[in-house]
This record gives sequence, C-alpha cells and structure tokens, in this order.
Amino acid sequence: MIIGSDELENKELIAVSDGYRESEASWSEVLLSLKQRGLSIESKVAVGGGALGFWKALSKCWPTTRGQRCWFHKTANVLAKFPKAMQPKVKSALHEIWQSETKEEANKSMTNCVKLFEAKYPKAMRCLEKDREALLVFYDFSAEHWGHLRTSNPIESVFATVRLRTTKSKNCGSRVTTLAMVLKLMETAQKRWHRLRGYNLLADVITGVKFRDGIKQEQQDQDAA
Repeated sequence: MIIGSDELENKELIAVSDGYRESEASWSEVLLSLKQRGLSIESKVAVGGGALGFWKALSKCWPTTRGQRCWFHKTANVLAKFPKAMQPKVKSALHEIWQSETKEEANKSMTNCVKLFEAKYPKAMRCLEKDREALLVFYDFSAEHWGHLRTSNPIESVFATVRLRTTKSKNCGSRVTTLAMVLKLMETAQKRWHRLRGYNLLADVITGVKFRDGIKQEQQDQDAA
C-alpha cells in the first residue's frame, strides 16, 4: 500500500497490491507499476519499517529516494529486547531522540542512550545504532512534514481494519475478490485521513530546496544575517 497527496493537501491511496511476505519482487512490482501509470518524479523520501524486501526494491527502482526508518517500529523492536520493568525508562530515552529540535541534538541523545544501556543490553543498542542515519533523515525535510515522516502509522492503522476483515473472511473468496474488498475498505478509511501539513512546501521538496533541521537553508541564512 502506498499513500500520496494531491495539490490540496489531501492524502490519497495510489497503490495497493498483494504480495509474498513483503519480498523484494513484490515491492518492485508495485513501485514499477507507478512508473508505468505515469509517475515521473521519484519520491524524495520513503518511510517504512524493517522489511528488507521494501528497501532492496526501493534502492533499485527509485535509487534517488532516501529511506526514513519508522520510529514506531524501531521503538517496538528495541523495547522487545528489554525486561518489562525497564521499558518505560528506555522508551523515554528513545522519545528524547526524535523529539530533539536538531539533528545534532538527536545524535547526542542517541549516543547517550547507547552509552547508558549498551553494557547490559548490547543487542538492543545494536538494533538502534545500526539504523542511526536512517532514523534521522526527517531532519533534512520541512519541520511541517516531520509528523508525517517519523512513522508509517497512517498505513498501519488502515491495515488493522483490513487484517481484521480479511482474517474473518479467510478462504471465502478468490484473490481478485479479496483485493477488491481490501480496496473498498481502504477507500472508506481514506475519507478519515488527516490532511497533509505543510502541503505548500511540497513544491520546494520536489525541486530540491535544501532544509536543515526543518528550516529552509535560505531562510536560515537570512535569519543568521
């Protein structure tokens, strides 16, 4: 499932397809189909969890697209490696990272988090550290878009309803009828999606205007002057 936006800040479903265990081949088919349907500009940034098939397909089909790892998924993966009693403290430390005002501050917070927990929980901190760069990509885009870029939850929340319905109707229809049902469920959910914040900045993103810590570089330079 892939979500896009129109010029009036409305989010729209632009692709939905079945696939085999989120494989590279399945994701490549979806991404290439968008090009075949007329998508001429590659996405500037893609947000996703740890599905290796998606990232492999993305690097081949949309080689210029940057990857932002989902903080919701990463937080869940890291916390799963801690005892329950420790999880609230660790969660607070993780929140401090992505809530930082600048990428430099976020890097410092992540370094502090790793130093604090790596002695007793090395696997958890390796899980965090290995995606350091991909977790902080959002700082290179408009601050108005950060809430949309830090997590893939909009897609996950839609799929929660879809999974519930498809699980109940398992083996009750063909592949085509199941896909049609999924499409209708998503089109219904689409009506309740929040609008994209900062849609007026999309043109800047598409044309390659640089952002530093969420602010246009030219604006930042003017403020400094």
